[in-house]
Amino acid sequence: MKPRRASYDVVIVGGGHNGLVAAAYLARAGRSVAVLERQGRTGGAAVSARVFAGVDARLSRYSYLVSLLPRQIIDELGLSFATRRRRISSYTPVGAGGLLVDTGSAERTRDSFARLTGSPADFLAWQRFYAMTGRLAERVFPTLTQPLPTRDRLREVIDDEFAWAALFERPLGELIESEFTDDTVRGVVFTDALIGTFTHAHDASLRQNRCFLYHVIGGGTGDWDVPVGGMGAFTDALADAARAAGAEIVTDCTVTAIETDGRAAELSYADGVVGAGHVLVNAAPHELARLLGASAEPKPEGAQLKINMLLRRLPRLRDTTVDPREAFAGTFHIGESYAQLDRAYGEAAIGRIPSAPPSEIYCHTLTDPSILSPELAAGGAHTLTLFGLHTPAKLFAKDPAGTKVALVKATLAQLDSVLAEPIADCLAMDENGDPCLEAKTPLDLEQEVGLPGGHIFHRDLAFPYLADDAGADPAARWGVSTGHRNVLLCGAGAVRGGGVSGIAGHNAAMTVLEPRP
Repeated sequence: MKPRRASYDVVIVGGGHNGLVAAAYLARAGRSVAVLERQGRTGGAAVSARVFAGVDARLSRYSYLVSLLPRQIIDELGLSFATRRRRISSYTPVGAGGLLVDTGSAERTRDSFARLTGSPADFLAWQRFYAMTGRLAERVFPTLTQPLPTRDRLREVIDDEFAWAALFERPLGELIESEFTDDTVRGVVFTDALIGTFTHAHDASLRQNRCFLYHVIGGGTGDWDVPVGGMGAFTDALADAARAAGAEIVTDCTVTAIETDGRAAELSYADGVVGAGHVLVNAAPHELARLLGASAEPKPEGAQLKINMLLRRLPRLRDTTVDPREAFAGTFHIGESYAQLDRAYGEAAIGRIPSAPPSEIYCHTLTDPSILSPELAAGGAHTLTLFGLHTPAKLFAKDPAGTKVALVKATLAQLDSVLAEPIADCLAMDENGDPCLEAKTPLDLEQEVGLPGGHIFHRDLAFPYLADDAGADPAARWGVSTGHRNVLLCGAGAVRGGGVSGIAGHNAAMTVLEPRP
């Protein structure tokens, strides 16, 4: 397909959720807008799909939970979209027992801690720790849809010197090790620093701290909510809002080059060229450099394994004191004690598949069964989404297919070790008689949804404050600058851009709409 016009006020490269957010805001403000999407559909990595042949289950295929999406964006764009909170935060099997964190019952959570650790100390430390991150979330989250504060201003907003030093200045491992004594508890806390980030607790670069920060501030609460109808319900609502506002969305249109003089730009695609006053790029900075013909920064490296499953029924647990419907309703941690995470990182860092791959699982359908057909839901079917850690892209370089098979086998074996029956016995079958299971490595994400190196955040996350050398440039103040006055980042690679949030799209649109002196 090709754009209907020769030129637009704004052309957006990529129809993922951030590009659609930007398109909706800009079109509502009266700008002429075109979104050019290389695939045959919009949504990018935030899509739902019927993954298994002949099976009516619409899985959130790549991204699957919502934390950072501001209610402001939903309300301002008039989106018909909702999320649901999960009462169970997490369950971590340990031996014949486990640790259950129930946000609806402090007493039940305290008792679970006591059975695991034999002492109330870690539960009390847990309460103090998450009270601190809760205060941090309340103060930091509202700044994400405003121009970036300076470092000093953000420190004032947080108004907690202990939290500032622990999370913005020192490796996160120091805080975790000083606050908690139990290895399992430490691991449960630390996993939030590893989702989409290949690192360790004492990394001096603080990439673990930055990842952790974004995982605990979402929504001003840190809750990770379930998108009703699946992730595709969100991006479908965004596409509808953008079109209703007058934006043109062109699919099957791959942008091959961008040229700009800072005032006007031209974008090349297979069938021609389209002009733009502004270009918003909903792609990784590495990909933008290629489009501009510039020297690219090193390719980022993702480090996760995603396994989507459809089950006939939930599996039985070795821990008979917990109902599987509760254990899988929150985040189900596997092989994620503090020591296990450190060992897996060390093995992966030297090019080995972790001997006990760490991962975590959640079940969408326990909170929102609407993604299943009525027949599947009535029959007790459920989806499971597994997110594996410490599987960097480099592991797959020599033998992508063989390494993938070996890693999936090892990961499922680790899951089986905490179940009372093999997960394979619970898998549904598709119309061809094949198990309803698919796996995605970083290389798959690069090929299928254009994430360089399979990095789900496009590059390492940045702290949400203004760089010292930003000056008065509006794009820098909004965290979307590229070095070209009229070319802006509007994807996960922007400052404050990671996760399914729409924040980068909002902030790029606000940059375009900001009055010029």
